[in-house]
Amino acid sequence: RAEADEPVWSNGEELTVEDEGPNDAEVIAASLADPSAFGEIYDRHARTLARYLIRRVGADDAEGLLGDVFRIAFETRHRYRPDRLDARPWLYGISANLVMRHRRGAARRERATARFASRPSSVEPLEERVVDGMSASDRWRRVVVAIDRLPSRDREVLFLFAWEQLSYAEIAEALDIPVGTVRSRLNRVRTVLRELEGPAGEVPDIPTLGAGGGSPA
Repeated sequence: RAEADEPVWSNGEELTVEDEGPNDAEVIAASLADPSAFGEIYDRHARTLARYLIRRVGADDAEGLLGDVFRIAFETRHRYRPDRLDARPWLYGISANLVMRHRRGAARRERATARFASRPSSVEPLEERVVDGMSASDRWRRVVVAIDRLPSRDREVLFLFAWEQLSYAEIAEALDIPVGTVRSRLNRVRTVLRELEGPAGEVPDIPTLGAGGGSPA
């Protein structure tokens, strides 16, 4: 096996090993001296964060919140821990706090429920995975309402796990809570959803929601 700094040969031609570039922590550290360097963090993660925010608050409000996420991230970058090589959990944490603030109040909760139930097909609905194999109509709406009635802290854990496919450890980092708290909040969500299951117990367990995603580790 060739060492990382040795050339690799293929069909008689010398191929160089591509430099993966600095990790997020290195980019953020560099931005302390050169603020323009922080643009790389936006380029790497804005699309993912935009998708999350659209799902949580709708397209009309997502753009403004996305700007707030990166504004806050930029203003607080001096507190970023250099051992966190991937900035996504940090950015999701900022996003989750902004979403919870945005959704506060009964009127906003009602609008969010209506928006959640009628999202366009271009955004993969969480409830489609929750009620896979269930008849839609009435029970579908019951799942939507049940999820929206969860405490905001439980909903954020659920959405980060099922939509964003973060691991338990990444969710804990994003929300600044212990991994055990992540597990207990997901267990509460499982309990709520199991109350909606039919005779055959069709509601799937929460870890199956992030197809191919969220590892408990």
